[in-house]
Amino acid sequence: MARVCQLSGKHTRSGNNVSHANNRTKRKFYPNLQRKRFFSEELGEWIVLKVATSSIRDINRHGFDAVVKKAIEKGTAKF
Repeated sequence: MARVCQLSGKHTRSGNNVSHANNRTKRKFYPNLQRKRFFSEELGEWIVLKVATSSIRDINRHGFDAVVKKAIEKGTAKF
């Protein structure tokens, strides 16, 4: 499961490099993934996840346990 956010499910997208002459070549857009430790209040232990920076912002706003519950309900959580 390389280059996939474990909470939001963001993954590598494909697209084109477009030159000034409008030549198109394939390229990849990678999500900004970080390996981060989070403390779960419910479990009482540290959990290490590979998450996108946008998911880290959501965790800072709403709390780790709330974001994990929402990801499980949505079906995007992969851990």
